[in-house]
Amino acid sequence: MVRFTIKKQKIALFGTSADPPTAGHGEILRRLKEEYDIVGVWAADNPYKKHGSQLGQRMKMLELLVGEIEGAGEKIYLGSELSDRRSLTSVERAIEKWGEENEYTLVIGADLVGQIKSWYRVRDLFKITKLLIVPRADYTIDPIQIKEIEKLGAKYEIATKIKAPRVSSSEYRNRGDLSILTDSVREYIEQAKLYL
Repeated sequence: MVRFTIKKQKIALFGTSADPPTAGHGEILRRLKEEYDIVGVWAADNPYKKHGSQLGQRMKMLELLVGEIEGAGEKIYLGSELSDRRSLTSVERAIEKWGEENEYTLVIGADLVGQIKSWYRVRDLFKITKLLIVPRADYTIDPIQIKEIEKLGAKYEIATKIKAPRVSSSEYRNRGDLSILTDSVREYIEQAKLYL
């Protein structure tokens, strides 16, 4: 008798405000593409933030950003149906799409480590996904906050291989720093007259 084993796929889930998506988001996606079988990405309304553009516009900018990444179509999946204000719902939708047998990792920035413990049904979220914490130059990963999420059941890894540029969406919104945007995203912002 021949037995077949189904290889688990490693799936990274990267929901982001993308307000607007920057070169830093692009670098994170490039690195995730190298490490994971599938990278699901979407724009979401973060209930802890005030957004400068509409969700559909942020999805369009993410689409343009993903289009600039070489080989993105093979591994990066831009999924508006994954978008929800609650990460638990987004992860559950991803599991419905790709199957329970796979390994899911939710990608968050270091700035969210202190906030995640207050997320909706976070213990349930930690039961179905691991965390990949992406360091940010302007945030220190607090060991006390890490201990707090461990107590809630989080399994996590620090993304030491991802060296995201020292940029953030707020730098563009607050200072109009065009250098942090890719060409296609900058052109879209100018045409749509966003962030005026």
